[in-house]
Amino acid sequence: MIFNFNWGLGGVLVPLLLILAFSSLRVLREYQRGVVFQLGRFWKVKGPGLVLVIPGIQQMVRVDLRVVTMDVEPQDVISRDNVSVKVNAVVFFRVVDPQKAIIQVEDFLMATSQLAQTTLRVVLGKHELDEMLAERERLNLDVQQILDAQTDAWGIKVTNVEIKHIDLNESMVRAIARQAEAERERRAKVIHAEGEKQAAVALLEAAQMLAQQPEAMQLRYLQTMTQVAGDRASTIVFPLPMDLLGRLLDKERPAATERP
Repeated sequence: MIFNFNWGLGGVLVPLLLILAFSSLRVLREYQRGVVFQLGRFWKVKGPGLVLVIPGIQQMVRVDLRVVTMDVEPQDVISRDNVSVKVNAVVFFRVVDPQKAIIQVEDFLMATSQLAQTTLRVVLGKHELDEMLAERERLNLDVQQILDAQTDAWGIKVTNVEIKHIDLNESMVRAIARQAEAERERRAKVIHAEGEKQAAVALLEAAQMLAQQPEAMQLRYLQTMTQVAGDRASTIVFPLPMDLLGRLLDKERPAATERP
């Protein structure tokens, strides 16, 4: 009877030990780490590969080390110039210290999401609307640096922040369009005035050069007459300069006085 009892007990213990051995084995992938607690206290971080966890004495929490892409919900932001906009962004971060990510914060994903929302509102609220639209890269960097500094205590590294959309209401869109149109008209008027100024300077220089050389003025008159004479469909009265007529008359007078 004793032999049968021991054999029966052994037949029960062996399967239990096998089940216990298999249940104590964990396989962690290359991008996973296991934070192991022994009797409720932190013991060590294990992985990747095959990990042994003693049931009932040790507990393990898996942590993913891959980059997490988190979409920040649209936030109502009031800019420094009192313009209300909706802004959403995307945050890229990863766990660099599994121990801190599990021990220092209850849910690091939720905590990072909430912190990203508040930081986005605070940072963008310090800038005017024009800066939000034109200097998005600088704003991305500001938000990323603030998030990275605050999540460092949680063992999280924020690698990048990208503002995706800045939504304006229709009235503000129309106002910006009118402002852009007025700016284009102003630039056109400035360019036109600058062209008139340059043309006036060029005409003044040309007039000064022609005044110094009267023969050049006469050649200019002849050239103009040649160009106008090409059109035979109209009659043109072209004034001659008095200095040119005076020189011609002066040449004719000596010839007339020499005749007997």
